[in-house]
Amino acid sequence: MNLFSACLLGINCRYDGKNSMREEIVKIFQREGGIVVCPEQLGGLPTPRKPAYFTGGEGKSVLEGRARVVVIETGEDVTENFIRGAEEVLKLARLAGIKRAYMKEKSPSCGVNRVYIDGNLEDGRGVTSALFEREGIEIIGVE
Repeated sequence: MNLFSACLLGINCRYDGKNSMREEIVKIFQREGGIVVCPEQLGGLPTPRKPAYFTGGEGKSVLEGRARVVVIETGEDVTENFIRGAEEVLKLARLAGIKRAYMKEKSPSCGVNRVYIDGNLEDGRGVTSALFEREGIEIIGVE
C-alpha cells in the first residue's frame, strides 16, 4: 500500500494554504489507493503557516538532535512540530502496512532529495522522509 503527501493530491495543506497537485500522482492514487497525510498538520501546525527551513543540517540531523527547523521570517523553532508530525505519520504507515511513500520534494517534512538548509536548496531529506528511510519505507520524491 502507498502513502501520499496530501498536497500532491490537491489538498490545500501547504504552508501557503495551496496545494501541489500532480495529475500523475492522482492517477496512481486512483489506481492503487493508499493513505493521504500532511505531516505538518499532524504535527500541530496551522494552514496556512509561515514557511520554515532547516538550520544546522537536514531531516536526519533533526532526528538525531543536531539540527533544527525554524520559521524563515521569525526564527521561531518548530522542530518539535515536525518531529511529532513525522512520528504520527509513521504510526499511520505502520498501521496501514505502507511500503512506498510519494512525498513532496523540497518540503522540510517530505523532501526526498533536496531541501532548504539555511536558506539554500541542498541535498537532503525532510524529517518525515528521513524517518521513513530509517524504517525501510521506499520514498519517491515528486517535484
